[in-house]
Amino acid sequence: MLRFHRRQFLITALLAAACTGAQAQGDWPRAQPIRLIVPFTAGSGTDVVARLVAERLGPALGTSVIVENKPGAGGTLGAAQVAKATPDGYTLLIHSAGHLVNPAIYPNLSYDTQKDFAGVTPMASLPNMLVVPPGRFADVKDLVAQAKAKPGGFNYGSAGNGSATHMNAEVFRLAAGIQAQHVPFRGTPEAMTEVMGGRVDWFFAPMVSAAPLVKDGKLKALAVGTARRSAIFPELPTTVEAGVPDSSYLFWVGLFAPAKVPKPTVERLNAEVTKIMNAPELRERLDKLGAEPFTMPSAQFDQFIAQETAKAQQVVKAAGIKVD
Repeated sequence: MLRFHRRQFLITALLAAACTGAQAQGDWPRAQPIRLIVPFTAGSGTDVVARLVAERLGPALGTSVIVENKPGAGGTLGAAQVAKATPDGYTLLIHSAGHLVNPAIYPNLSYDTQKDFAGVTPMASLPNMLVVPPGRFADVKDLVAQAKAKPGGFNYGSAGNGSATHMNAEVFRLAAGIQAQHVPFRGTPEAMTEVMGGRVDWFFAPMVSAAPLVKDGKLKALAVGTARRSAIFPELPTTVEAGVPDSSYLFWVGLFAPAKVPKPTVERLNAEVTKIMNAPELRERLDKLGAEPFTMPSAQFDQFIAQETAKAQQVVKAAGIKVD
């Protein structure tokens, strides 16, 4: 009889635990803030997209969503924080294509880019603009010609080693066959400031960040780094059209969760963010920034991550990118 009661107690306890877990999972999100960690400075392309999403995701989930900037080390500091966070769906990462580059240039990362994160969905693709100080170069051909005439005599900025702005610059540099000095900055705003001041010769800036400065004449745009022209700067050629074949680069921003976040939470986030990104009002906002919605199911995103990681490693090897 005692053995029977013990067995019944164990069964009851297991059922209670299962119900509690299911209830906790089903209750997500509770009245608890969700933190979106952006591993770049405020004003960067990744940050702009994160804030557009955050202000709409909170009402959709019935809770508050807070954006926290944790810049440094090419986006690895913020990513490490999320990788180690409790996998309850309340600490998430919004990163760029640069997230997939970091394993190739930071050999001692405290996390595994693929194993320690679940890809929720990409959110937007953002064209980079090749910007220069006003008066420095007439066009892309002039930039390439001057750089070839003076190997190593020019420099180009980035938002950090391995960032999407760095990768775009390296893809362009390799395709153009030029040599120049890389100058990494803490983030996009700092790099643009140095270009405006004439201390940096060129920078592949996210259009969402650079567009206002280009329109004000503080920066000069020579081309866009994507495969097709931008709707808000239709006069700008792509770098390929400007005479540099094989120089296009896809810059995207996506949402990630710690790897052990429950699957239903990942799917709920995917569904809500997909609706937000494709809503007419937000599409209009993105259009004005030169960005486009770019979403996919979470399983497809994981496959995309694996493919893009392999491509990124090839560029890192060809360009000899290392941590300065």
